[in-house]
Amino acid sequence: MMKKIVLDIQSDIHAHTMERMPDATAEWCKTHRPDVLLMEVKAYSPWMFKERMAIRDKVKRNTESCRVILFVDDDTDEDLTEKVRQAKREGLIDAFLFGSVSENYFASVIDSV
Repeated sequence: MMKKIVLDIQSDIHAHTMERMPDATAEWCKTHRPDVLLMEVKAYSPWMFKERMAIRDKVKRNTESCRVILFVDDDTDEDLTEKVRQAKREGLIDAFLFGSVSENYFASVIDSV
């Protein structure tokens, strides 16, 4: 079965969209009801951990079955990486991925949730 996945990752195009529509990801998920939401987490807005968790809360209110995966660059920010790990331990997210993982592992994690 093909999964519907919403990607919220840093890109110039996406950053411009986010400036115009702060709740774009949550609204997109509400409309399309994805199986998986993959969000990149950074140390600056609008990709900060706190902002990502607020989006996660909105998405879960509308699409409870949507699995949430956070993607973080584990080489640059140890505090942020620990926040993401703690969110997984607390059951707030379904999985996390590090920027240093291979493409095959990345795809396998998404497929497994």
